[in-house]
Amino acid sequence: MPKAPLPGLLAFIGDFLRIWSVTNKFATPYKNKRMARSIAFREALREAMNEEFRRDDRVFLMGEEVAEYNGAYKVSQGMLDEFGEKRVIDTPISELGFTAVAVGAAQNGLRPIVEFMTWNFAVLALDQILNTASKMLAMSGGQISCPIVFRGPNGSAGQLGAQHSTAFESYYANIPGIKVVSPSNGYDAKGLLKQAIRYEEDPVIFMESELMYGDKSEVPEEEYYIPLGKADVKKAGSDVTIVSFNKMMKVALGAAAELEKEGVNAEVIDLRTIRPLDWMTILESVKKTNRLVIVEEQWPFASISSEISYQIQKEGFDYLDAPIRRITAADAPLHYAPNLVAAALPDITRTVKLVKEVMYMKK
Repeated sequence: MPKAPLPGLLAFIGDFLRIWSVTNKFATPYKNKRMARSIAFREALREAMNEEFRRDDRVFLMGEEVAEYNGAYKVSQGMLDEFGEKRVIDTPISELGFTAVAVGAAQNGLRPIVEFMTWNFAVLALDQILNTASKMLAMSGGQISCPIVFRGPNGSAGQLGAQHSTAFESYYANIPGIKVVSPSNGYDAKGLLKQAIRYEEDPVIFMESELMYGDKSEVPEEEYYIPLGKADVKKAGSDVTIVSFNKMMKVALGAAAELEKEGVNAEVIDLRTIRPLDWMTILESVKKTNRLVIVEEQWPFASISSEISYQIQKEGFDYLDAPIRRITAADAPLHYAPNLVAAALPDITRTVKLVKEVMYMKK
């Protein structure tokens, strides 16, 4: 088992942050349900971290409420009990500060996982992510890598208001030196997270969703990894390609099921990784279906769908029988009222309508 190159570094980080912060003494106990192989998204993430913790003692977790409270969304349930306070570290409410500590640890040979309570709060740590973690390999002439995973919930989460509901994939995908992962189910999440922790030497942005933490999916008991940068065809089809990722995959697959009832056979592609993006899987599908619809939770301007549209029309224009269309979040902050949330985000009904329009459009 690899050993930490600086034996006192983890202890120093833990002691430093415990002095810096006030420990939550009123944590609500949380009891694990009996583990079945159909497990919740949060359990798949936890399994990934537990397995990598046991394999490599350089791996550690830090973030707000990750230890004594077992995580704001109980993703780190039980990890403090098994691995101790030097490897599962509660931090103060100071994203820039504890992110800087983690980045420094990564540059000195450890493999930190940083949990943000929401990616909206991670904006406070953007200086360390953008100006230090992403650029260190280039600025050191290839001598110093930064193997670190930043993870946490992203995008809308029901009625949490505009300051807790932004989808950030395109923000981070615009930064060279960073990889961006945004899975839609527990099976993919576990394999991608294990890959990020174990094998990636570049910083990885790992985006989850509050609304998916309880979702169940089949996850095998045997160990597995999913390479970053490879999309997955979740449903084969011949008439139109629908591309999506993260929680919007429910909308894409739901729309495909409704279209099937009307004789439209949609192929549904889950991007899984936003950067690097698997253009070829999308292009090969468009060569077959000749039509493309993109479903995403982000605002429309400078979004993932914008980049996909450019790349596919550039490389696959001759294969398209209709213009590329997309459905995104409204170009406005996401408000609290449930009717406004429903109006702002893509849904199955509007996606089906858009696909039907594409089916009868001509280039």
